[in-house]
Amino acid sequence: MTYQRFEDLPVWNAAIESAEGCEDFLAAAKDRISWSKRDQLERASLSVSNNIAEGFERGTTNELLSFLYTARGSAGEARSMLNYFERRPALRDLKFQISDLKSKAENCSRQIRGWAESLQNSPIKGQRHLNIAARNRDEQKKKADAFLEKLNNALPAGHPAKKTVRTSR
Repeated sequence: MTYQRFEDLPVWNAAIESAEGCEDFLAAAKDRISWSKRDQLERASLSVSNNIAEGFERGTTNELLSFLYTARGSAGEARSMLNYFERRPALRDLKFQISDLKSKAENCSRQIRGWAESLQNSPIKGQRHLNIAARNRDEQKKKADAFLEKLNNALPAGHPAKKTVRTSR
């Protein structure tokens, strides 16, 4: 599936949900956490969705990858902060909420890693590089692949040529 807007990305939505959860946690913790630690968690958790959005809007795969790794780092930073808070006796009553937030941050990290791995193996350089000629080549390749697949499916099972007619997908 191709996404036109970062707001439609499942990983961006998961990251925003995680940031909202962190904000709710910080509100519940009130004065039991120092301002600097509150600020650090708030910034790290929001940085995940912001970096996904910025990378998505950049227009090249390499830039997107760079921002995805920054987003993943921020998810790790938020998780580290949450691990710290989970150890604090003053926040013992919020352990369930903290555990849930750690799980959400880890989920974001996994999604980002999966997306980044798929992008690293992709020949697509990004929207900025898609001129009319590149789009036409891509469309011709898709048509050729579909034709080869149709040929392959038309051959009877066990036919010797069936092994050699393959699509490039």
